[in-house]
Amino acid sequence: MISDIIEKLNPAQREAVENTEGAVLILAGAGSGKTRVLTTRIGYLMEDKDVKAENILAITFTNKAANEMRERVEETLEGTDTKEMWITTFHSCCVRILRKSINKIGYNRSFVIYDSPDQVTLIKDCMRELDISDKAFDPKYVLSCISNAKDKLYSPKKYLKLNEGDISKTKVGEIYALYQDRLKRNSALDFDDLIMKTVELFKECPDVLDFYRNKFRYIMVDEYQDTSKAQYELIKLLAKQHQNICVVGDDDQSIYGWRGADIRNILEFERDYDNVKIVKLEQNYRSTQVILDAANHVIANNTERKRKRLWSDKKEGQLIKIQLAENEIEEGDFIINTISYMKRYEDRDYKDFAVLYRANAQARSVEDALNRAGIPYNIYGGIKFYERKEIKDIIAYLRVIQNPQDDVSLKRIINVPRRGIGLRTIEKIEDRASLKEESIYSVLIDIEDNSDISRKARASISEFVDLMSTLRSFTGIYTVSQVIEKVLDITGYKDELLKEKNNEGEDRLENLQELISVALEFESSSDDKSLESFLTNVALNAEPDNEEEEEDRVSLMTIHSSKGLEFPVVFLAGMEEKIFPISRAIQSMKDSDIEEERRLCYVGITRAKEELFLTLTRKRTLYGRTNPSIASRFIEELPDECIERLNKEQKELSFSKANYNILDKYTQKYKMNNMNKVEAAKKANATIKNTSNESNIDDLKLGAKVHHPKFGLGTVVALKGPDVTIAFDNQGIKTINKEYTTLDLV
Repeated sequence: MISDIIEKLNPAQREAVENTEGAVLILAGAGSGKTRVLTTRIGYLMEDKDVKAENILAITFTNKAANEMRERVEETLEGTDTKEMWITTFHSCCVRILRKSINKIGYNRSFVIYDSPDQVTLIKDCMRELDISDKAFDPKYVLSCISNAKDKLYSPKKYLKLNEGDISKTKVGEIYALYQDRLKRNSALDFDDLIMKTVELFKECPDVLDFYRNKFRYIMVDEYQDTSKAQYELIKLLAKQHQNICVVGDDDQSIYGWRGADIRNILEFERDYDNVKIVKLEQNYRSTQVILDAANHVIANNTERKRKRLWSDKKEGQLIKIQLAENEIEEGDFIINTISYMKRYEDRDYKDFAVLYRANAQARSVEDALNRAGIPYNIYGGIKFYERKEIKDIIAYLRVIQNPQDDVSLKRIINVPRRGIGLRTIEKIEDRASLKEESIYSVLIDIEDNSDISRKARASISEFVDLMSTLRSFTGIYTVSQVIEKVLDITGYKDELLKEKNNEGEDRLENLQELISVALEFESSSDDKSLESFLTNVALNAEPDNEEEEEDRVSLMTIHSSKGLEFPVVFLAGMEEKIFPISRAIQSMKDSDIEEERRLCYVGITRAKEELFLTLTRKRTLYGRTNPSIASRFIEELPDECIERLNKEQKELSFSKANYNILDKYTQKYKMNNMNKVEAAKKANATIKNTSNESNIDDLKLGAKVHHPKFGLGTVVALKGPDVTIAFDNQGIKTINKEYTTLDLV
């Protein structure tokens, strides 16, 4: 019974579950049991409120999270059929909608989905057609600009209008326009299109929008702090009618601004819906109170956040240990020696340990130390299965079998294995296709009419067309796994790998066998066993979530990759200025960039369940250069009562005491304006005791109202030496140096 489960929830969790009508914002702190709340809420809607499964939409960001949520709902409802319920990711949700109705806005419902390499290939084609050099414009940069535009729902026309006068952005806009045209001609969408085209469909076809508004009477969105403008707009359109929208997220864990996430979506949720109910999940079930106190103090320095304070019943806990090493080699040795000691004398397994870092380049020194010690480890972020060449080749064959108009996939396989169709021939075929505004495959079918192509090449192309016609005829006869086997045999792809007679060839054959296994698993678990459905499934899973290794290995990963994971013992390496926070965040001179870095630090700290180590160095060699180090400002934001410095001389490298002359100009300015910001935040936080009111500024007193020419009106909350800390009405708390600004008493 769902009532038995609800009885076991804490008061805040129960409040989140039982508030089902209207708009609800659940601020779920790290480790606060949000998945349990979401799944119980779904069960409560169905069992106590008699809501039908088909009237519920639950959206999250990863396939792993969606699958876990579905499994938990089925467990909660004890076998209730959840097939009609949409528990899904944004992309999967949009694919289902577009497969049914995208023809209403002029697209083929049998569209294929391009991944990043496919997109880059098409961008390069568009640049060649527009005579734009890839030396002047990096195709990946162009693609990034286009992706950002789509995240903001900017069409090519709007993008060009917004960037009038910017020569560089105008060129990108021209490529964007042609890129979209070629995608449509190829009956293809990229991942950003899946959301943007769904929003376009809803806006242009009110009947389609009305259908889904009536269908989804209760909507839940997980990880709402990570939503982009496009995702925000999609949810807002769907929720407008019933307004039964529940979003779950943590603004303190918003760490994906660089890929389109907009923290304002969660911070300003109350502006979008009436009578919003806010529930804070602050009880943490993961970490000790020492670790949580440290996280609370660090994140309290951010001004763009909704105030919350994590707490735990685990009051006992080890102090956070800070280790200063001479360089990154000693840092790696310290980490490995600590792991070895704890495994031997504290009965730890290797899988209990995680080493987290801000940038991938930091992993090398830790890897070297692990290899020297013979300690097994796993790095999150190696080459993914679907990105391997042999897998992409066979998937490209399957795409052309399904959709011959897919020019990108066709060009990938037209001469793989080699069949005498060279690059010059392919370019001539492309030019003819562009001139006739046809697909490349259409030109191939009529190749005998093209005298620009040599007789030998025409013969090879005719054989290729016959080959593809044969393979296409198999789709109505054989299963997907059997079609893959036919592709490997008839094209000669398998024979080419067998000829290599080396480990690499064997490995690639094993990977292709695994692809057949993927197809067999799909056939056994899917109602729709078509090739189209298989390709959609592959596209949506082509960037699989990092899964925790079952083997006993130390985990190495970036802090971004660690989100959602937890480990008994965590090492945060490289706690130094220009490493963490990263240099570009410092150089941007934007408070928002430093605040995102601080949120990333908060995420790193809250991955630890029992013990946390922070490491830094006196000097570090990174990207080929050796530089002296300064302790990260985030170390100084930790409360003294929560930390243990393992070597006394650490304070020499402290951010506030660092030699002014060795700081770059960006950090100099930051220090000048912000070095007492930590103390100011403590004074402003009612849960933290006030510190000294000592003042050397004659004309100002605590509580005085002042006006700053840039930040406006504010109240003096701290005075120390030449620094005045002010809580501004609209700009948050800032520390101002009296020698570099003008303040007027009000």
